Amino acid sequence: MNLAFISHPSCQAHRMGAHHPECPERLYAIQDRLVASGMEMLVTHYDAPAAHIDQLARVHDRDYIQTIIDTAPTETGALNWVDGDTALNEHSLTAAFHAAGAAILAVDLVMSDRHHTAFCCVRPPGHHAGRRSSGGFCIFNNLAVGVAHALAEYGLERILVIDFDVHHGDGTEDIFTGESRVLFCSSFQHPFYPGCGADSIAPNVINLPLPRLTDGAAFKSAIRQTWLPRIDAFAPQLIFISAGFDGHIEDDMAHFNLHTADFGWITREIHALARKHCQERVVSCLEGGYALSALGRCVSTHIDELIGHL
Repeated sequence: MNLAFISHPSCQAHRMGAHHPECPERLYAIQDRLVASGMEMLVTHYDAPAAHIDQLARVHDRDYIQTIIDTAPTETGALNWVDGDTALNEHSLTAAFHAAGAAILAVDLVMSDRHHTAFCCVRPPGHHAGRRSSGGFCIFNNLAVGVAHALAEYGLERILVIDFDVHHGDGTEDIFTGESRVLFCSSFQHPFYPGCGADSIAPNVINLPLPRLTDGAAFKSAIRQTWLPRIDAFAPQLIFISAGFDGHIEDDMAHFNLHTADFGWITREIHALARKHCQERVVSCLEGGYALSALGRCVSTHIDELIGHL
């Protein structure tokens, strides 16, 4: 069964100024690589719907949502900053609603068995957006909106979230800390932005802070020892991935030494867990990754492994 590839044109129109690393070219690089690698033939494209405010409000305070709506400019060329890293242009609000809606559609597609796996190729990303805050280029927490939808609409009791972005998924942790139905596993460079996660103690959070220059061998060893036994015991009914590829050795936004094959390995491990526990049901949401060529290669490999070859 092929993979659901979910995006929306507004995600390419969201722009935070010249030279900002979180740029529309990221999505173009992914699309170009899918065509060049032949993966384009193995996915089914969907336009993401816009999330409703009630769906966003499952994970974000309504006052915060309204602040984002009020801050979004309507004038062509205007740029309003919501934090030191994150800005809105005239298309950003639309993009943010559709980016969150992509995760909702992905859940519906995999839970109805129309697809086993889905990849949300959207921006702005989401994993730094907390219940009441933006941050790190993120406005709404797309993945968290999808998780909350799965909990509310499908009555799931065990959802696994794996975040392998090089930056800690602090927004996702903020939203789901103490939620026993969600097991959150985040690997990240530490110390590094956003400067938290190493001392988390919530029983449903397994953070994996790793030092700068972590390579593939150390990454794999830490995950095998720290995550995999706990995940097996949890036996998830649905798996979400915050898929950040900024730990790639070519990406100068961080200091990991991971290669494309390492992202293939972690995706393969996740897919094996999904086969074992939850009928292959995996929803992946794009987070970081700013070296364009490396991003395209990593996402193509990620999708290839999510499709799987039995």
